[in-house]
Amino acid sequence: MRGPPFPAIPEYRALTPDALDALERAVSQRRRVALRRRGTEYVVVAERLETSGRDDVLAGRLPMTGELLTFRLRDLESFAVLP
Repeated sequence: MRGPPFPAIPEYRALTPDALDALERAVSQRRRVALRRRGTEYVVVAERLETSGRDDVLAGRLPMTGELLTFRLRDLESFAVLP
């Protein structure tokens, strides 16, 4: 029996160096990111990572409406960079 045709998409639950690298790559490649905050899942196109006060923030655009949302990284329960 063969395994799945596509590799699993890594889901990050902590802000490790690998997780931050994945977010930086998502921003540079304008990739979609699925993220969960307070029990709600969002899918956004990553636009930028920035520092706001003491917080690191991901800014992403909703694909359907074009609205720009910002997410404090420490508030995220999990995220995954989509292919």
